[in-house]
Amino acid sequence: MGSEQSVKTYSAFSDKGLKSTIEVVKAHVKQLYLSDQIPWVIGYSGGKDSTAILQLIWYALLDLKKENKCHKDVHVISTDTLVENPIVAMWVEKSLERMKEAMEQQSIPIIPHRLTPAVKDRFWVNLIGKGYPAPRYKFRWCTDRLKISPSNTFINGLVEQRGEAILVLGTRKAESAARAASMEHYESIETNTRRADGLTANGSLDRVWVYTPIAEWTNDDVWVYLNSVPNPWNFPNQDLMGMYQGATEGGECPLVIDKSTQSCGDSRFGCYVCTMVSEDKSMSAMIANDEEKEWMLPLLALRNEIDVNDANRDKKLDKLRRDKSRRDFRRMNGSLTVHISKYGADIVPGPYIQQFREELLEKVLKAQQAVQQIGPKEVKNLELLPLEELEEIRRNWLEEKLEIEDNLPGIYERILGKVYPGKKRAHHPILNKQVLNKLKKRCVEHGDLDGLMYQQIRSVIAIANKHKNQLRRANLANELNDSLEKGAFSSLEEAKTFALERKRHELQIQLDNFPNLSQQEKDNFAEQIAIITRSIKEQGYSSLLIETEEISDDF
Repeated sequence: MGSEQSVKTYSAFSDKGLKSTIEVVKAHVKQLYLSDQIPWVIGYSGGKDSTAILQLIWYALLDLKKENKCHKDVHVISTDTLVENPIVAMWVEKSLERMKEAMEQQSIPIIPHRLTPAVKDRFWVNLIGKGYPAPRYKFRWCTDRLKISPSNTFINGLVEQRGEAILVLGTRKAESAARAASMEHYESIETNTRRADGLTANGSLDRVWVYTPIAEWTNDDVWVYLNSVPNPWNFPNQDLMGMYQGATEGGECPLVIDKSTQSCGDSRFGCYVCTMVSEDKSMSAMIANDEEKEWMLPLLALRNEIDVNDANRDKKLDKLRRDKSRRDFRRMNGSLTVHISKYGADIVPGPYIQQFREELLEKVLKAQQAVQQIGPKEVKNLELLPLEELEEIRRNWLEEKLEIEDNLPGIYERILGKVYPGKKRAHHPILNKQVLNKLKKRCVEHGDLDGLMYQQIRSVIAIANKHKNQLRRANLANELNDSLEKGAFSSLEEAKTFALERKRHELQIQLDNFPNLSQQEKDNFAEQIAIITRSIKEQGYSSLLIETEEISDDF
């Protein structure tokens, strides 16, 4: 016998084999389904794991149908963030269409739903409209708004009607150690009164149980099942594997023979604008593996435009400096927030400024135009910014930002070469571009190079105009006062000096007037005061803070 030893890898199918294991899972699905009247909700992303659980439940329902026991609905929910990789988005949309056809033909109670975020929560509305900076680790505003909120709204609505719900997910312990720990925690938590039924508690939704029928399966188990059992809604699983293959570097799905071999199924699909990763590897691989997918390059360029991550340190610093130059020195509410670390002290940058938001709008519209022109027929009508989002962005600019120039329709018409289809605004004798351009020019003549004086005057005019026809103007004084306070500084340097001096003064008062401070606390105060004193002398945003990226962006 040779010295080489075969390595036996774990599989959920090892003991009983594929067919018997699937029958056991289906039997449990049917038992759980028949045990009560609680409606089911299957989370479907179009990926391999959610496809596997839906396929298992579909076949279980077909068995129950033969016995006339399909007594309650099973809802299939798929959340489209509207900034998904378009290949994946089209795949899921076609899959949902096939499901509707199949469930009608087969007469089973599976109801597909395509969910989307509320207009106010959508990605470009928040980024271009409100000025939220691109999501990052300390300000991950996208997930709740784009993914969690639409599904939770649907599930909570179902719970209100029916009292409880069972959420079926394709999560697996083999995905990661963190995933396994989380799943095991909710399995054993005291509030899980249905552990014996194979259910777990839900950490965020009240009266919702979680069912994970493939919790113990490996990545390869999923692919073995999908490639061995036909898709019951007539959407070939081999095509799904091909999509994963196209999103894998090198374009290959190797046969996994040991733990060191990475499977094709490890590909991750996500939003084409995702800045939570250093690189969109799935979309990049799709483009690299198939010349016919090069039409997605404009989408990749949009992501890179707002990204602040890079494996190369110097490039990352350049991106961070670029990002801060695009942002207001004031927070969303106009306040100045000081951040102090061992590297320095500075004011925390706020939302994107008007100039960059308008530039970004142009780039998104150009990308939309390019995709429609060079992409396949399926994307000829693809809108990255549909009218309802454009109108919400416009409303934010006019009503929240008080950017009364109303530049959005003009940008749309200049880039796309057609009349803006949104709401028409009546010409105003004062609040029109001609008058505002004269005001901006006069402000520049008086040294307003950063446009801050112009912004303040414009805001005051807009607030006064909003209240002119109101019988009660109770909020007028407060709004004017807030606007004047927000525009109290003529430059970043002036605001930074004021904020740091104020913070240094506050710390000095605490150091001088709290006699019970320990020596360590006194040393900490003294150190912070010294850091602020040094940082006041720096022009612009602190380069030391840029290098650390320790600033929180939680508006």
